[in-house]
Amino acid sequence: MTTDVLTLLPIAERAATVAADLVRTKAPGVVTAKGDRDMVTEVDYAVEQAVRDFLTRETPEIAFLGEEEGLTGAGRGLTWVLDPVDGTANFVHRIPLCAVSLGLVDGNVPTLGVIDLPFLGTRYTAAQGAGARADGTVIHAGDTRDLGEAIVSVGDYAVGVGARELNRPRLALTQALAARVQRVRMFGSAAIDLAWVADGRIDALVMLNNNPWDTAAGVVIAREAGAVVVDLDGSAHTMDSRATIAVAPGVVTALMELITETLDAAERAGSPS
Repeated sequence: MTTDVLTLLPIAERAATVAADLVRTKAPGVVTAKGDRDMVTEVDYAVEQAVRDFLTRETPEIAFLGEEEGLTGAGRGLTWVLDPVDGTANFVHRIPLCAVSLGLVDGNVPTLGVIDLPFLGTRYTAAQGAGARADGTVIHAGDTRDLGEAIVSVGDYAVGVGARELNRPRLALTQALAARVQRVRMFGSAAIDLAWVADGRIDALVMLNNNPWDTAAGVVIAREAGAVVVDLDGSAHTMDSRATIAVAPGVVTALMELITETLDAAERAGSPS
């Protein structure tokens, strides 16, 4: 990568401001079904179009991937990745836990991220090698060392085709975590989960899926704050990973052992005898 991503952070922040203003000031409008219990609003589309237009003008050499309308452009290995409203179900129900998530990915590795929480008044930012910040103040992942003292967030359960089978290991993992950690939480926004791991508000996120628009910004923010972000096998997380696990360094080993044991047991239980 030849581009200094830190020079792109002000542009990303301006794009996030455009997006957050729309989310904060517009009603969801028409809600359209994307599948079983999955939805998209007029605001999702409006935000994505506004940010796509802005970044196409400001950085025409960089490709753009949005959750709702896909990929445009062909950059030099760099791609902006946007979730216009991460936590759409929360947004529709007027639950303030939703986020604008804008990341910059080099190949399949996130290098810059901005997560704006329009209804909570907080913005998280990071660029590779430059640390992570919340509203300009440097942040760090938590220092919890005992899994019994950890707050762990889990990703949403699956909906749609195959949801029952996909949720079997998710439910097993939730049960195992409930027996070991201080509290289990489900906030309904991967961007918030990752930002709050970075900020030390929670100690880990365990999400058994990985969509680039959900994780591109949050992964780099969590890493720059000192969190460990890995796939199920413990390898470094990329946009190609199967799962997204972000965790404070002091509980990495215990959490990964718990996840591995639980998912292995769930797989054995689900295998035909």
